[in-house]
Amino acid sequence: MSDHGSRYESVVEEQIRKAQERGEFDNLPGKGQPLAGLDGPEDELWWVRGFIRREGLTADALLPPSLQLRKEIEHLPERVRAVRTEREVRDIVSALNRRITAWILLPTGPPLPLRKLGVEQVLEQWRRDREAETDPPEPAAVPPSPTPRRRRWWRR
Repeated sequence: MSDHGSRYESVVEEQIRKAQERGEFDNLPGKGQPLAGLDGPEDELWWVRGFIRREGLTADALLPPSLQLRKEIEHLPERVRAVRTEREVRDIVSALNRRITAWILLPTGPPLPLRKLGVEQVLEQWRRDREAETDPPEPAAVPPSPTPRRRRWWRR
């Protein structure tokens, strides 16, 4: 019980009341301003959207692990394209393979057919992509010079 009559006051309510009496809630930023988002349409996942926005995440963070791995596999060529050394490519593929192996051993989320990536195949594609970037464009093919027309056999 508290000193405010016969009303029961929980420990939390008591702490809030005492903080108000001490003035700890005075001069807070946004005091007297309407709460953001109250004017918008009803959205059950407003807090999820706010969390994603505040933390700078993408919606991919909400996907189950199997779908996250699938997306990483799909985007791997673009990810390694910017990498400078074979060692870094090997490290990226090895880390992804470790996560795939962990998921295979203890799958969560929807079952998807996932398998480890071949490091050498990824490296080969990476090398081809790098060569394509560094090679100068080939000059346009010169059309062959006209050859004298041969007489057809029936006009001989």
